[in-house]
Amino acid sequence: MEPPAAKRSRGCPAGPEERDAGGAARGRGRPEALLDLSAKRVAESWAFEQVEERFSRVPEPVQKRIVFWSFPRSEREICMYSSLGYPPPEGEHDARVPFTRGLHLLQSGAVDRVLQVGFHLSGNIREPGSPGEPERLYHVSISFDRCKITSVSCGCDNRDLFYCAHVVALSLYRIRHAHQVELRLPISETLSQMNRDQLQKFVQYLISAHHTEVLPTAQRLADEILLLGSEINLVNGAPDPTAGAGIEDANCWHLDEEQIQEQVKQLLSNGGYYGASQQLRSMFSKVREMLRMRDSNGARMLILMTEQFLQDPRLALWRQQGAGMTDKCRQLWDELGALWVCVVLSPHCKPEERAGWLQLLSRWDKLDVCPLEEGNYSFDGPSLQPTMAPAPELLQKGSTCITNTEGWVGHPLDPIGCLCRALLEACRLEEETLTLYPDSGPEKRKVAYQHVPVPGSPGESYLVLALEVALLGLGQQRALPEGLYAQDKVVRNEEQLLALLEEVELDERLVQVLRKQAGLLLEGGPFSGFGEVLFRESVPMHTCARYLFTALLPHDPDLAYRLALRAMRLPVLETAFPAGEPHPSPLDSIMSNHFPRWFILGHLETRQCELASTMLTAAKGDPKWLHTVLGSIQQNIHSPALLFKLAQDACKTATPVSAPPDTTLLGIALELGLQVMRMTLNVMTWRRREMVRWLVSCATEIGPQALMNIMQNWYSLFTPVEAATIVAVTGTTHATLLRLQLDTSRREELWACARTLALQCAMKDPQNCALPALTLCEKNHSAFEAAYQIVLDAAAGGLGHAHLFTVARYMEHRGLPLRAYKLATLALAQLSIAFNQDSHPAVNDVLWACSLSHSLGRHELSAIVPLIIRSIHCAPMLSDILRRWTLSAPGLGPLGVRRAAKPLGADRAPLCQLLDAAVTAYITTSHSRLTHISPRHYGDFIEFLGKARETFLLAPDGHLQFAQFLENLKQTYKGKKKLMLLVRERFG
Repeated sequence: MEPPAAKRSRGCPAGPEERDAGGAARGRGRPEALLDLSAKRVAESWAFEQVEERFSRVPEPVQKRIVFWSFPRSEREICMYSSLGYPPPEGEHDARVPFTRGLHLLQSGAVDRVLQVGFHLSGNIREPGSPGEPERLYHVSISFDRCKITSVSCGCDNRDLFYCAHVVALSLYRIRHAHQVELRLPISETLSQMNRDQLQKFVQYLISAHHTEVLPTAQRLADEILLLGSEINLVNGAPDPTAGAGIEDANCWHLDEEQIQEQVKQLLSNGGYYGASQQLRSMFSKVREMLRMRDSNGARMLILMTEQFLQDPRLALWRQQGAGMTDKCRQLWDELGALWVCVVLSPHCKPEERAGWLQLLSRWDKLDVCPLEEGNYSFDGPSLQPTMAPAPELLQKGSTCITNTEGWVGHPLDPIGCLCRALLEACRLEEETLTLYPDSGPEKRKVAYQHVPVPGSPGESYLVLALEVALLGLGQQRALPEGLYAQDKVVRNEEQLLALLEEVELDERLVQVLRKQAGLLLEGGPFSGFGEVLFRESVPMHTCARYLFTALLPHDPDLAYRLALRAMRLPVLETAFPAGEPHPSPLDSIMSNHFPRWFILGHLETRQCELASTMLTAAKGDPKWLHTVLGSIQQNIHSPALLFKLAQDACKTATPVSAPPDTTLLGIALELGLQVMRMTLNVMTWRRREMVRWLVSCATEIGPQALMNIMQNWYSLFTPVEAATIVAVTGTTHATLLRLQLDTSRREELWACARTLALQCAMKDPQNCALPALTLCEKNHSAFEAAYQIVLDAAAGGLGHAHLFTVARYMEHRGLPLRAYKLATLALAQLSIAFNQDSHPAVNDVLWACSLSHSLGRHELSAIVPLIIRSIHCAPMLSDILRRWTLSAPGLGPLGVRRAAKPLGADRAPLCQLLDAAVTAYITTSHSRLTHISPRHYGDFIEFLGKARETFLLAPDGHLQFAQFLENLKQTYKGKKKLMLLVRERFG
């Protein structure tokens, strides 16, 4: 075969209606339209009765028409070879897409000097430069053959998979303004009309115009022609790059194979990045687009990509290390394999092509680095088998042995997906408008399909078969494969199949198919995932059932609900129990049946929840189906988070803004919420507070009785803290009472219920619930007294000093200082602050309690002093309390009544005891600190002694006591000479 740039100058064969016996054309007098039709046929097929003749044997008008019609007439192919196949990044629109840029250049008048010589098109493209740069001129050349562009050349030296914008602009100019293009016959035809002198003049002028480029070549050719035995003299005719191809030559669109290989190699080397994977997928999309248009370059491009995939150096590395491929790489290999299935099974390929592809695949498969499909599709292992039991019991357990040992959906070769797409493709209506991204992006439109009859099968259509095939695969009972990636692939394949089905608009014929298939699935036994008996680790049918439920609901509600309710099962989370044994809580069921190999269990549970939510929403207004769905949810869904989501969805659906609420659906939402509360009562989660608040809100929507019911049964639903701080408080807020619109008696009934709840919580957990109970019972004397007594009893039972101080402060704030004093003394009795705990967290509480007792009077002050002395051993704290009490007379505080005329003396009762305790504490603390003191702490100790002296001096003989104390220190610690020197310097 000759290279594309050196085609022989044989002409196009003439048809029988255009030739007479001597070779002259008989079509000279035929209508011009008929000539155009004939020329168009030649341009597309390049043969009339497979007869090959020289182009010069065809009349010139026909020659020109053949040349005219040989250029591609559709912009679709130009678009396919000059667009990315996927939407550009957000914000870039289509500005970087070569097709869009070329269209803009054409519309702006950038194309000029367009000339077509035979099957060769050339022209200039003037592209505006960037700001501050001059205009750029590009010369573009295009060769074409039988309505396909076979080679391109542009001065921009673009290196990309697709045609540059300048090639696009020239091509679109030729398509849209064909009659404005200057048209010439192939150069060989022009030369054949010249005599010897004209030919010599032509050659000499050509050499003169380009002598620096062509003179060596011209001399070499002249030498070869003058040599009689040269190879050039043994060949008939001469090359003509403008004359087109011969009948036996390959005919395909121009594809830069070297650039494809280089780009795939580079993208694979950057395989860890999202952008690389996205670009490789765009190349796969381009292959699919070519296959859809029956372009032979689809297989060519796929071969080139596969070869580069097999040369990926990571394959050998993973094989040596015994490691698996990354998930992104596996996905790319899956797409590669799916495309090869499409190519090999294409009904449009020739037998010899298919044989060649199979040889290639066989050769690649023998390579050591060729990866295997992931996933174990045999189920012989003991972990997967349930225990056998009685039937140019099995039914009771819900288990069975799986019949289908290999799942069709999620299979490495994706048989269901390939077959379904092929059948749908046969029914697809052609798009009338040009689309840059046929498979994605904002321009994606719903694909239109039509019924196409199946030859030899009356009443059948490819669209019906596509629906049946998809439902057979999706409804097949099959075990979940091993491995995260294989399981994820099952999910992705299901979603892809359902996305295809959702594109199909259901007519009456397809609805009948749906009804029939749904019935077969319900009665399919062990072959069906919707059968009565399921294998323990079967793939759930939730996603498929949701599609079928939505599609069947308008036509056969009973069948839709039966199918969806059957699909609600998730057998892997179910536990079989011998007869007579109680069923544990749902949470225990989950914990005892958690299978580590079910990597996508969370995703499957979410899909189960979505199916349930769809049914609840559809059943609104129908109490029968609502309660049936509720029963299925309570039996099959075990995740508290998902049950809570269902409850929220049901509540939202039941309370539309512009319509009265659906009380039945609201009740179901509340029931689901109560189930969640029971399931999570002993398993604290960060969402519990949100759940409790929502439950109170839902009960409020239903009415006061529902709210009181959850208050009365709080033990099984809430912790004491939740019940006292959220349920009782939220249920009696002003907003809740307004929402309920209760009369006085009903409002008091609700308040009484809340107070009873609060008192019960305080008794069960006084540490956390006493204060909320007191707050809630403020307006009811008897309830408040009961709450106060609970606090007193709890103090004797070990209620901590911090909580007692908190309640005591509350009592003072409410104007009950004596009760506050009582609680403060109980708190002090439990408190112990050591000599070195001057930053103890209870310091402020102690100072507050002392202030309170001082404000009440001398009697209360005298009673609390012994408690202070017994509980507090920190010298600075004792001295601070002592000074505060000597500043003013007792009973002069804001809550007390004047009971004394002047402040108390520190040397007189009851403060003398506190003074002695403070002095003793300073002495004890000093000795303790000096035992292990370091020089860097000498300064702090001197300051400490300064504060001690201030306390000593409060006593009548304080100066003498302090002097004796210092002398004792000097004698005892005379070895610490530097420290004692500092003591003498400061205190003498």
